[in-house]
Amino acid sequence: MSQTIQNRYEFLYLFDCQNGNPNGDPDAGNAPRIDPEDMRGLVSDVAIKRRIRNYVQLAKGNAMPNAIFVEHACNLNKHIARAHEEANGQLPQAKSGRKDAVNNARQWMCRNFYDVRTFGAVMSTGPNAGQVRGPVQVTFARSVDPVLPLEVSITRMAVAEDVKGAKSWTDYEKWEAEQKEDTLRTMGRKSLIAYGLYLGKGFISAHLAEQTGFTVDDLKLFFEALLNMYDHDRSASKGQMAVRRPVFVLKHVGTDTNAEQRAAQAKLGCAPAYLLFEQIVQVARKDGVTVPRSFDDYAVTVHEDKIPPGVELLRLPEDMDKLT
Repeated sequence: MSQTIQNRYEFLYLFDCQNGNPNGDPDAGNAPRIDPEDMRGLVSDVAIKRRIRNYVQLAKGNAMPNAIFVEHACNLNKHIARAHEEANGQLPQAKSGRKDAVNNARQWMCRNFYDVRTFGAVMSTGPNAGQVRGPVQVTFARSVDPVLPLEVSITRMAVAEDVKGAKSWTDYEKWEAEQKEDTLRTMGRKSLIAYGLYLGKGFISAHLAEQTGFTVDDLKLFFEALLNMYDHDRSASKGQMAVRRPVFVLKHVGTDTNAEQRAAQAKLGCAPAYLLFEQIVQVARKDGVTVPRSFDDYAVTVHEDKIPPGVELLRLPEDMDKLT
């Protein structure tokens, strides 16, 4: 396994959705999430992390040391209990557990579960393995322009009726034969947006990476997953979604002539994240476009002259080998 990362990073990425629902809100009938004040679309950080987890699970076969802790339809305490058994030989006798036993279990989880050492986890829900703050954090993604959620009617050419008293499939068939044709169809609704270009941001801490064991290989796998996450997330509701290349990565490398001081600067960073996000990459509609309907309706401008000293701009996937 490679060494833990030695540089602080920020990253910015663009993805779009055409004729689909990029992230449904269960509190709003699963309609696309929006900011009600400016009508810009939102995609939650949880949704983005889920797709990164799904990609890693596919790419690595859900095998340790790149297994996924937060799986679909899984009891998390199962993995926490295994961590205690593997690291300490038994489950803790008390719910809180001894400090050394908790620490052993936490380290075992970091070594074996990719999403724990990447995003962190709360592992005090059963046999206590403590909490981990992960080095990689992502924000809610927000659309560049307002989006208009649509709700379209659809026809379902069949029904799913629970026939009372049915004891075999032929009873269902008999009931079906007795119905009028119109009663064997139903209406439904589908939520979508016509088009939206979303901008997401993220942060990677070298200091937190040391605590979880997040390595250079883990970093490259993360960006591989980010670049390709929607290629393995197709569904009838998602429409056409894609992460647009390149992903822009800001790598802090330091400026000091002393190697030791420069390494310390690379970990701490050489400029505030908000300045890097606001000044270097800008996305706007092209002149003459009033209603964007494709990625080609936007211009992405990179101001390389505004990159501060001690910071390098990488474009992924082309510069993947420059991640350290």
